[in-house]
Amino acid sequence: MSNDRFMRIRGAEFQAMAERVLRTTELTSRLNVLPFEDEAGKADLFEQILGKPLPPKVTIYPPFYTDHGLRLDLAERVFINQNCTFLDYAGIRLGERVMIGPRATFITVGHPVDPEERRTWLTGGPIDVAENVWIGAGATILPGVSIGRDAVVAAGAVVADDVPSASLVTGSKAAVRRQW
Repeated sequence: MSNDRFMRIRGAEFQAMAERVLRTTELTSRLNVLPFEDEAGKADLFEQILGKPLPPKVTIYPPFYTDHGLRLDLAERVFINQNCTFLDYAGIRLGERVMIGPRATFITVGHPVDPEERRTWLTGGPIDVAENVWIGAGATILPGVSIGRDAVVAAGAVVADDVPSASLVTGSKAAVRRQW
């Protein structure tokens, strides 16, 4: 999917997505109140949320949030700390040995900036995180971003552009880009 308009709100695809979001919200709310030691209960709910069992040696500490779940692709040995959110409708891939700090957010969909189009279309793009990446606490990864192997995203960073392999990215300063 490109970062251009990709889904018309009120269409059949949007309706199917909205139904899945409701089901996934129900499943994640059940997951997030289970006793921490209920490994079988967590495994069952993750399988329903993701549409398949967790890969070997994946660790996810609840609370955990996703809006769709079926487009969250986790490789082996991924670690996801508490309170992370994955809005995965356009697809999120996490490579092997990715580590994600608490409160990190991955967002693959949004709305156009233009006020006239905002209630008519969804925009977005997939997120791809290569092997051995570390995402710091409270980082936000925006639609269409790719993060290269061995990169580090600092705590609190807002990532709107691709991150090269073996690099450190920081920063969260908001700036006016245009006015209308």
